[in-house]
Amino acid sequence: MMSRSYTNLLDLATGNFPAIGRERKRLPRVMTVPGNVYELDDDQANSVSSDNPSSVAQDRLIIVANQLPVKANRRADDRGWVFSWNEDSLLLQLKEGLPEDMEVLYVGSLRVDVDLEEQEEVSQILLETFKCVPTFLPHDVLEKFYHGFCKKLLWPLFHYMLPFSADHGGRFDRSMWEAYVSANKLFSQKVIEVINPDDDYVWIHDYHLMVLPTFLRRHFNQLRMGFFLHSPFPSSEIYRTLPVREEILKALLNSDLIGFHTFDYARHFLSCCSRMLGLEYQSKRGYIGLEYYGRTVGIKIMPVGIHMGRIASVMKLADKEKKTGELKQQFEGKTVLLGVDDMDIFKGINLKLLAMEQLLQQHSKWQGKAVLVQIANPARGKGADLEEIQAEIRESCRRINEEFGEPGYEPIVFVDRPVSISERIAYYSIAECVVVTAVRDGMNLTPYEYIVCRQGTDDSESSSDLSGPKKSMLVLSEFIGCSPSLSGAIRVNPWNVEATAEAMNEAISMSQSEQLLRHEKHFRYVSTHDVAYWSRSFLQDMERTCSEHFRRRCWGIGLSFGFRVVALDPNFRKLSMEAIVSAYCRAKSRAILLDYDGTVMPQNSINKAPSQEVISILNTLCWDKKNTVFIVSGRGRDNLSQWFSPCRKLGLAAEHGYFLRWSQDKEWETCGQSSDFGWKQIAEPVMKLYTETTDGSSIESKESALVWQYGDADPGFGSSQAKEMLDHLESVLANEPVAVKSGHFIVEVKPQGVSKGLAAEKIFTTMTENGKQADFLLCIGDDRSDEDMFEIIGSAMSTNILSANTSLFACTVGQKPSKAKYYLDDASEVICMLESLAEASDSGPSSEEETQVSP
Repeated sequence: MMSRSYTNLLDLATGNFPAIGRERKRLPRVMTVPGNVYELDDDQANSVSSDNPSSVAQDRLIIVANQLPVKANRRADDRGWVFSWNEDSLLLQLKEGLPEDMEVLYVGSLRVDVDLEEQEEVSQILLETFKCVPTFLPHDVLEKFYHGFCKKLLWPLFHYMLPFSADHGGRFDRSMWEAYVSANKLFSQKVIEVINPDDDYVWIHDYHLMVLPTFLRRHFNQLRMGFFLHSPFPSSEIYRTLPVREEILKALLNSDLIGFHTFDYARHFLSCCSRMLGLEYQSKRGYIGLEYYGRTVGIKIMPVGIHMGRIASVMKLADKEKKTGELKQQFEGKTVLLGVDDMDIFKGINLKLLAMEQLLQQHSKWQGKAVLVQIANPARGKGADLEEIQAEIRESCRRINEEFGEPGYEPIVFVDRPVSISERIAYYSIAECVVVTAVRDGMNLTPYEYIVCRQGTDDSESSSDLSGPKKSMLVLSEFIGCSPSLSGAIRVNPWNVEATAEAMNEAISMSQSEQLLRHEKHFRYVSTHDVAYWSRSFLQDMERTCSEHFRRRCWGIGLSFGFRVVALDPNFRKLSMEAIVSAYCRAKSRAILLDYDGTVMPQNSINKAPSQEVISILNTLCWDKKNTVFIVSGRGRDNLSQWFSPCRKLGLAAEHGYFLRWSQDKEWETCGQSSDFGWKQIAEPVMKLYTETTDGSSIESKESALVWQYGDADPGFGSSQAKEMLDHLESVLANEPVAVKSGHFIVEVKPQGVSKGLAAEKIFTTMTENGKQADFLLCIGDDRSDEDMFEIIGSAMSTNILSANTSLFACTVGQKPSKAKYYLDDASEVICMLESLAEASDSGPSSEEETQVSP
């Protein structure tokens, strides 16, 4: 049964809960591909897939970003718009890596305001001419969405700036969050208008649209969807200060593949998922994945590249406009260091200027010769912080030029105006060194562009084709995304002004041969890892991650940003009360095996003793002569004996089956291969050592086992210590008859040959030997140890432990991947099901001689 939520996510985000009802969605205005036109009502929105597969054989990619890769200009007569491709847009350039026959559709907003009465016409033109679907955001939503939540909160926070005061960093404003959600919903509506969920891939870009995956996933459970973050992702200590931290994490996890530029950014995201959501990642054959409700969410680490062809064409344009020649003449006899940055508080422009000042002070030979050209692209944001940094930069330029300037020489050339790409390329061509001192930056492609420009073009007549050896030098902040990829660069901590100055001196003083070698290494990497390589790799990984989408049963559960899709094997289904009661009534010999914690006792219950209701149900089941009922638990036999003392005929398997008792009047049996526990004297000191050094951990000593628990420890450190302890214990206990295993926040040492599966096998075998082979079997559990029982049940028929006609009901608690074929949602449903069986039982005690099967 599919869980359906009619509640508007935006209303939930604002705290308003509307009346539940059906809302009729309008039909798509335009279909860009042949296929079935669907009414996007709630039945369709919540379906696993359309009943009628699309006739479109070729996959299509829908790219969703905040802004479309088009330029819009008002006509001279003010009667409409003129549109053209933005050739510098990454979204347009990434098509180079896609299959030639793959159709690409763009969804995003325009950089200009379009009047309401013109929006329909503009939409039609963009769709038909550019295959672009514009999203028009109301002005009040745009202001709070982009300039508010994105630029005042997410952008600073993702660049490690905490909102210590209202004036610096921007405090969380609920209305801005609501605008962010509202904008994402508007983007989703545009995608829904044109999407064909069976054939389309959706690729979402950047931090503006981090909750969009939830809106789309709620409508299309099996949609193939990827997300790429182009900014840094902060460490968990920074990210968890965000009041809506879990909402954004859960929304991102509704994607199939999440991409990051560097391992650091991915590591921070995975750490947040671990600490806030309890999710642990796994690496398999080089791929990283998070298991999330039966779905594997892939993690992609791939820095973006540049478009080589675009750089080459712009270099030729710069030559044609004679910009390179003009700059060579302007800076003749000078050594040019170049900085190209957006006017932003995180670009470290002033730190670069201070380093240049330090260079001129410490190395006087560069006075009158070295020039730092700093190009400052127009600011994308606004605010007091930006105004302060702009004033600081101007003051530093004035001071340095006054101190070291001479007639005809200024050590700082500050270009504070929009610079065309051809002019920027010309500056690259004449610069001996590019300096990037950003204190935090997602990727920064300036070094890549510089390297290609210094290589020159194949056109021998080009003035940008450098005479002599091709060489380039880079001084890069270690806090930018491209730094790990350019190993020949001189990496610096931009906050250390003196060290940055020395690095700049080293770069422009380095021997030509060394510069040549470094340049060759960089150019080889940049030219092979271009934007096409990046997009091709991402799409291939998305195809791989989504390869089993249509083979699994999927349904959505949860409200608001707690919505997620559960994906399970087609044969895995909810246990039917009618079916199990019917099989129960027909059976002549029944075996019922129940886990305790998380199965008949809720995990979050503080009082772990069974309720009177549970005791009563178990007694009713036990007094039926056809039943053999066992509690199979990891708990010790003393606890189980005390708790279930009212259940005289109940069987108990304690400590995962090491101890087994058929009924209260029988003796405990030992099922382990060895009763020698001398190994505890070896294992316990090791565990104590890790307990002392791991705050929040503890040791539980059982009769047959030792368990180290770290559920209350720091997740990252606890997990690391657990792995180290596992290796340590396996080493020192290599010659002992024990098994060392890790579980959910535990490391356990127990005798070999002990498991719930073997305990179940012993129960079935004993019943068969006593002439009461089970023709009905119910086995319920909720964790990893119970999977051993489910596995034994699966093979029991082939070994004649169970009859071929036995009705098998292996059931896990919770909707999750399991070896069981059935599930119940929680402990309350387990109790309800057991109560139904009890009502169908031959209840009531008979005589004292009536006992359960015993060996």
